[in-house]
Amino acid sequence: MFSVSLRNRCSVGVLAGLMALSCTVVSQAQDKDTKGSQNQTDPLKRPIPEKQRKANARALKIELSKTYKKWLDEDVRWIITDEERSAFMQLSNDEERDQFIEAFWQRRDPTPDTEENEFKEEHYRRIAYANEHYAAGIPGWKTDRGRMYIVFGPADEIESHPSGGSYERPQEEGGGETSTFPFETWRYRYLEGIGQEVIIEFVDTCMCGDYHMTLDRSEKDALKYTPNAGLTMYEQLGLATKASRFQGGGLEQLGQSPFNKDLQSKQFDRLEQFAKLQAAPAVKFKDLEEVVSHKISVNLMPFDVRADFVKVTSDTVLVPVTIQIKNRDITFQNKEGVERGTVNIFGRVTTLTGKIVQTFEDTVQVDVPAELLPKTAENSSVYWKALPLRISQNRYRLDVVVKDVNGDRTGSWSHAIQIPDFSEDKLSSSTLIIADQMEPVATKNVGTGNFVIGTTKVRPRVAPSDGKPILFKRNQKLNFWMQVYNLSVDEKTHKPSATIEYNVTDANNKAVIHTVESTDTMGNVGDQVTLQKTLSAANLPPGLYKIEIKVNDNLSKQTVDPTATFAVE
Repeated sequence: MFSVSLRNRCSVGVLAGLMALSCTVVSQAQDKDTKGSQNQTDPLKRPIPEKQRKANARALKIELSKTYKKWLDEDVRWIITDEERSAFMQLSNDEERDQFIEAFWQRRDPTPDTEENEFKEEHYRRIAYANEHYAAGIPGWKTDRGRMYIVFGPADEIESHPSGGSYERPQEEGGGETSTFPFETWRYRYLEGIGQEVIIEFVDTCMCGDYHMTLDRSEKDALKYTPNAGLTMYEQLGLATKASRFQGGGLEQLGQSPFNKDLQSKQFDRLEQFAKLQAAPAVKFKDLEEVVSHKISVNLMPFDVRADFVKVTSDTVLVPVTIQIKNRDITFQNKEGVERGTVNIFGRVTTLTGKIVQTFEDTVQVDVPAELLPKTAENSSVYWKALPLRISQNRYRLDVVVKDVNGDRTGSWSHAIQIPDFSEDKLSSSTLIIADQMEPVATKNVGTGNFVIGTTKVRPRVAPSDGKPILFKRNQKLNFWMQVYNLSVDEKTHKPSATIEYNVTDANNKAVIHTVESTDTMGNVGDQVTLQKTLSAANLPPGLYKIEIKVNDNLSKQTVDPTATFAVE
């Protein structure tokens, strides 16, 4: 039912109003005929009394108002902000309301330059999922679990006890065994604006399927009010009485334990989290978007960016953007023996006139065992996003902002990107990518997933912004990936004829590796060919190198020869 637009629903309401109006007029005419009226005027053409006309107008207005009321109170109830709701209530006509609704979704559209609005589609998908899975005498979207799912999406982990029953309390809840009502615990690793390790507990105290979100973890204890039953560890040892649970006040009625003596001090944190969970979500990563919008140059958080170009169609190019961050530049926090770093990433692609073409935003988490953190300080964390752009608009601006969540540091990067000339009559190539990983993907994953280009997973190495070359260690593999476009095809054989030379030279321009291949030995290839080559860094002495892949089209007599540099440690 969510696929019906407001415009269509309004049309249905208008039609219903007109049908009601027609039926009223016919009914009045029939009444008069029954009484023996001699007036033979067509009842459908008879003038409507002013009183009846106003009544019909009021009915029609009420019908239309229900449409907007449903949108406000049901469709976007959990995601509309107080300011937006107040503004909507002040609108005076349906045209303004339609414009407001259109702008509401546009503000949340991650790709405003495309026809699709992924946020809107995902929102209504979540509503449908909530109605299907969390209904309990009321629609699923109205329940607490439905609300959390609609606003925050699926939890990272769910501990479910659908039948309740025997339960061994954790020490922070007092320890000991008891029996519980049905309950669920949802864990989110990170929620923007709320924090890390967000735990939400839902309890079904009525045993009717209606799980409500609770602040008090003791609410799930079915034996809490039963004397001498479901005792905590301290109560079993005689160090506390069950009555003491209800004497301290506060949010929770948990039994005493050496592991929960700070319950009173933590209740304000729980209240704050509970309040944030009830609020409508803000625009994601708004602080990072403001850095891009105001073009503030901040470089406290260093990172490196690489943009590649892969032709998709005659008017579309795929631009894989790779962001690389050294672990030493990320602030880690210890969580149960695991060091965790969290980084927010926001990116925007605009035309030279400032029109937004693409935006992307994501959270990257890095988990390292505490004892291994010093050894991995020089390792890098890599984020990858493939952006489809139009070739006809060949110059863009790419802005990227990265925020170290734990360290509260922000860095920005801005650069103009120019789409290569992929003219149909010109031999051309994609970017020459030097990758530390290159492997075929399963058929079901072709074209999807991180670092996947076509049928291959290619994870690029990113050169440091200080001008130093890409560095490989002796025990690593060097992978080279490139596509060639617009090879001429022989009219008789329907095959191209080209040679491909791989030349690796050292800092003195001395040839180290030289191999030649031909399209004649590549099997069934057409005017486009994908080149992949792997060599071991162990075969190269430490030093600086240049790789050149030279493609000679024997039919068109055209050549492309992209190059890239790298170093072996």
